[in-house]
Amino acid sequence: MGAAEQILDVLSWASIIVGSVFCVIGAIGVVRMPDVFTRMHAASLIETMGAAGILLGLGIQAGLSLVSLKLFIIFAFLFFTNPTTTHALARALYHAGVIPVTRFNNGDQAADDKKEAEPSTT
Repeated sequence: MGAAEQILDVLSWASIIVGSVFCVIGAIGVVRMPDVFTRMHAASLIETMGAAGILLGLGIQAGLSLVSLKLFIIFAFLFFTNPTTTHALARALYHAGVIPVTRFNNGDQAADDKKEAEPSTT
């Protein structure tokens, strides 16, 4: 095994490991985040960065071939469709009345309704 092959193997495995780490961090974020908007952000991290790292590593392993071209086409498809899909879903949820959790409201819709129902003292 030549030095160039070893360098390509190291780059390939490093890329696959980095992509896998993004997938694990994103999966933890999907479980731990408080509302649907932040969970979608974590899921988009998995879809974009995790898949990009893994596909890049696989493309390096495949070398210049038809397989690497197919992997690049898959990456391009994911790179353009995932952010668009996430944005469209977030926009639809917001227009449907789903309120994002902030440090001020903590996602408590009942408390927000109660504040609006109280008469103003000013």
